[in-house]
Amino acid sequence: MQRKITVLLIALYLLIPLVGQELQTIHIKVALCDNKYQGIVKVPKGIGNGQDPNSNLYWGCGYGVRTYFRKSAEWKEIRRYKVNGTILERIIFKHKEKNYYLVADAYDGRYIKECTKDFLRSCSGNKKDTIMVGKNTIGIDGNAKLMAYIGHNGLMDFSLPNTYKNSDGKKRDAIILACYSKQYFTSYLKSADTNPLLWSTHLMSPEAYTLHDAISSYIKGEAATATRESAAAAYNRYQKCGIKGARRLLVTGY
Repeated sequence: MQRKITVLLIALYLLIPLVGQELQTIHIKVALCDNKYQGIVKVPKGIGNGQDPNSNLYWGCGYGVRTYFRKSAEWKEIRRYKVNGTILERIIFKHKEKNYYLVADAYDGRYIKECTKDFLRSCSGNKKDTIMVGKNTIGIDGNAKLMAYIGHNGLMDFSLPNTYKNSDGKKRDAIILACYSKQYFTSYLKSADTNPLLWSTHLMSPEAYTLHDAISSYIKGEAATATRESAAAAYNRYQKCGIKGARRLLVTGY
């Protein structure tokens, strides 16, 4: 009898963490590629229209966030809708095995400054929100566990006062896939007390395969170095830049 009770207690002990596992959110902010409103090397007109998410390089194209995650075997699309005149589309995914939601916002390319501000405000805890997904309330912006910015590095074109001081004592993780993101975002993330899980040291193509594989590693609970290695492997697989070059480009930490 005592042995049965012991076995039962062990089983309950192992089960409790799974039953009580908290819902976590990853929130991605994408500044749509925009030939007209961003200081970028021009791309073909169809994929460089920052007002059309469906054909945009960073959203609706084959390696855009919406399309790539839709095709992923790891994620299931839950909902898609327009938020307002700035966020032209929001798509919500649920991981098929882990207790994670992924929320991705497509910002009109002309509002890249607002996208950058929202990202930094979220990293610092100064911008927080929640949304309903079915019966679940999930945290977005500063209530997310991991924040990501994807797109052109707008800080190469405009400056922002560093007013993004951490406001709540919580340390969030961040991914910034944009050219020279470590160089331009370091002071802001330090003020926000944010952990730079992954960012870049040079010019790069911020397509979704790098983000996808980094997130896959992250939600498994792997070390930051492993997440960086997954991202570098994905970047090299598509860009054919050599794994050493990809490792120099994509780094973790300060």
